[in-house]
Amino acid sequence: MATFKVESSEGMRWVRVDLDDDRMRAERGALNHMLGAITMDVPLPTLKAWWVSLFSDESVVRPRYSGSGTVYLDSTLGGYHIMKLAAGERWVLDTRCFWASDGDVKLSIHREPMVTAFWAGEGLLWYKTALKGEGQVVLSVDGPVHEMELNDDTLVTDGPFVVARTQGISMQIKRPAKSLLSHWLSGQKRAYVYKGTGKLILCTVPYWRARMQRDRAGWNSE
Repeated sequence: MATFKVESSEGMRWVRVDLDDDRMRAERGALNHMLGAITMDVPLPTLKAWWVSLFSDESVVRPRYSGSGTVYLDSTLGGYHIMKLAAGERWVLDTRCFWASDGDVKLSIHREPMVTAFWAGEGLLWYKTALKGEGQVVLSVDGPVHEMELNDDTLVTDGPFVVARTQGISMQIKRPAKSLLSHWLSGQKRAYVYKGTGKLILCTVPYWRARMQRDRAGWNSE
């Protein structure tokens, strides 16, 4: 299998992938440079993938790299998390969270319910990347993450802090307070509610440089 490593310098982080007669897949446009006998190809998307691309910001065209050598992906002020997929698990990633994976990991499309998509501000069609298989996956995240498990339990967050979840956990968007009066007075307009049994990867605190970059971009746009 490919070897993934997160490297850093000057506050920036990037992913290094070492291939030894292996193959891997990365997000579209993620390549920075590569060294060695490595070839890149892009599999022709299915009709379903092309259809999804018309209604989603989630990339459906992801290049593959095969051979022997080293691939360096683009750097960011945010971070990356390397996770291992076990056989039989199916993970659903948040939008624009996928960054790279082993060649044996299978990628597919997951669609959230229309009601959830509407209240999340994603229109009526909200597509995400789903993963299945055995191998390593690199997630693009805003800061440090931690994994937690739910056992027929509920997790409520103020925003989309869950970057990945297993298939046994559903997501809904609801009012955090039961009554309308409490809803108005609480200052919490909506909450992300996760229910079920399975695993979650949570990212609640961004790296400070990434937060400053985001805030500055917001100021410049005003």
